[in-house]
Amino acid sequence: MIILGIDPGFAITGYGIVKYEGNKFSAIDYGAITTASTMDLPKRLLHLHDSLEKLIHEYKPDAIAIEELFFNKNIKTALTVGHGRGVAVLTAAKSGVEVFEYTPLQVKQSVVGYGRAEKVQVQQMVKIILNLPEIPKPDDVADALAIAICHGHSYKMSGLFKTT
Repeated sequence: MIILGIDPGFAITGYGIVKYEGNKFSAIDYGAITTASTMDLPKRLLHLHDSLEKLIHEYKPDAIAIEELFFNKNIKTALTVGHGRGVAVLTAAKSGVEVFEYTPLQVKQSVVGYGRAEKVQVQQMVKIILNLPEIPKPDDVADALAIAICHGHSYKMSGLFKTT
């Protein structure tokens, strides 16, 4: 199973493409889609859409997992992140690939085993689970990989996933 994990954002959207086979995860590709603050809103959203569409076309994931937006005290930040998340959800849905959404609590529980884990604990576990030489940067990339791992664990636990 190939899983595309997305940590949606506006300035930075993290992505991670992970292969999950026989209880083992491996990273295929990961990185960040960035938009310059000098770009106007429609161009930033279009760039995000085009970049995600290209990743979906190139890697042909079996599932796309996206982090749900959690309430942010800064309303302006929440709104801009919401724009990015909306583009990610729409692009994923248009691809025809099944889309799954996970809360930050679910991701932490799945990757670390504790829903209130610190960000650095999640990053360290992503590094270990994927056997990476270092923690992926920026944080959004490690988060996207964690979301993909979460989906692999969750999907298997649902009984819908057949191990090979």
